[in-house]
Amino acid sequence: MGHTILMTTLLSATLLAVACTSKDENQSTAGVKLENAKAETKAAVRSMRDYAYAERSEFVDKMKKDMVGTQEELDRLGAKVDSANDAAKADAKVKLAAVREKWTQAKKQLERAESATASDWDDVKNGFKQSYIDLKITFNQTRQWLSDRIAP
Repeated sequence: MGHTILMTTLLSATLLAVACTSKDENQSTAGVKLENAKAETKAAVRSMRDYAYAERSEFVDKMKKDMVGTQEELDRLGAKVDSANDAAKADAKVKLAAVREKWTQAKKQLERAESATASDWDDVKNGFKQSYIDLKITFNQTRQWLSDRIAP
């Protein structure tokens, strides 16, 4: 049941982000964006399978790698923002700062998961998962916003 709620939440947020794009976009571009958003959402949900306490180190290692990848992508997006025009740059920096804050929150939750005990594993793991979902949703929305306003 938890995976169903997680999938529904991610898919809804992703679809909302795609639906909020400019009305001037043609249908094929919107369709491609929707398919990409769905694929990213499914990938995030697949990576969040239910790990038992005995698999804690595997979970933490996997999520650390993902967090490093997200951080690297944030750095690449930040470099694009630095080369953008002034009007887009100010808004983009605010959006990237919000993603970085979500990243920091998820990192703290992952550190808690690393030192979790068997008795608090489920609560700690679920806290990280929610932080991770928030990060991925905010990241995907920001990346889409940036791609719409800053040329690749």
